[in-house]
Amino acid sequence: MERPIRHAFSRIVDRPGASAIATRSPAFRVSPRDRALFANFFYRELTTRYLGSITGLAWALLHPLALLGVYHFVFTTVFRATGFAGQSFLAFVAVALWPWLAAQEGLQRATVSLAGYSGLIRKVAFPHEIVVYASVAATLALQFVGYVAVLVVLRIAGESIHFEGLLVAVLLWIVLAIAVSGLALLLSALQVFIRDVEHVLMPLLMILMYLTPILYPLTLVPQQLRPWVAANPFSWLVGRLRDALLDGRLAIDWTDGVALAGALLLFFVGRAVFRRLSPHFEDFV
Repeated sequence: MERPIRHAFSRIVDRPGASAIATRSPAFRVSPRDRALFANFFYRELTTRYLGSITGLAWALLHPLALLGVYHFVFTTVFRATGFAGQSFLAFVAVALWPWLAAQEGLQRATVSLAGYSGLIRKVAFPHEIVVYASVAATLALQFVGYVAVLVVLRIAGESIHFEGLLVAVLLWIVLAIAVSGLALLLSALQVFIRDVEHVLMPLLMILMYLTPILYPLTLVPQQLRPWVAANPFSWLVGRLRDALLDGRLAIDWTDGVALAGALLLFFVGRAVFRRLSPHFEDFV
């Protein structure tokens, strides 16, 4: 029988775990052993989840394409929507949909990633956060390859994709990776003790997607609701990606600095919570 959640958290807060020293390394020091572990876990994530079978890799790359096709049919054929900021629906949505799906999948996989290494966590002292980093990195790396491939196809098909904007897009994906890693650290740590986290996460992400101007431009949102939709951090990312890749606007402004600061804050908060709970994972995974 699982221990009561309240008792688990009170024990964690009041008394450090026996393996606390072993699992906590200096805040910013990365040892050769940690790098080797990350490379091993990263390779394992790719091979077991994506590259281990043809269908796994194909679905990882085709899933966003399938969704894009469905959205294109629904919005342009059924609803006959127009007004996508002077762009075709495919280009307008593809530029924003891929990063969202990458972030969504990265969070979902990283949240439950520690369970896949439960045997290792129980027997070996190592920085458990490496598991989360590897899960997020493998997901975002593969999805970014698919993202670039789709941009190339759209350009060949005649869409006005500005490839010079890829430099900005890479920087934006880095900001995204920092934020997703921080949130993944927080959620994965909570998932060890509260198993319902993964079940709540999926519907929340689905709701958040439709509250983000991915499938529609912000200008179509009623004026009184527009500030609330614009306050969504992912709305900023979507807008910046479209500015760079669809309009060719490459200038850096103050909002980029604010976004980076916010991503770093989220990362360090998530990491602090994770490292506080990490020494006790072996009792619950």
